[in-house]
Amino acid sequence: MNTLLSKVKLALRVTTDAFDAELNQLIDACIADLHIAGISTETIGTEYLSEPMVVMAVTTYCKINFGKIDGAEYDRLKASYDEQKKQLSMATGYTDWGDA
Repeated sequence: MNTLLSKVKLALRVTTDAFDAELNQLIDACIADLHIAGISTETIGTEYLSEPMVVMAVTTYCKINFGKIDGAEYDRLKASYDEQKKQLSMATGYTDWGDA
């Protein structure tokens, strides 16, 4: 099974299914956040797995919001996610803005 959830669980070193509902909520929240930032619904739709930058952003978002991390680690991961989101929102092929 090579789903977005399985990739997030691997990155978080989670081996149980006990947290699947929470992780799916975090994935959905991240996808909504990326959409608000202008990332196209086609890019963040059901085909997440073909977009490594989207997978990395979702994974980073989940690392920030799942479990307990200290302040320095939070700041580092948050800055990383914000940069990933900014890159996606400015990259050709990831937005709905068309040719301007």
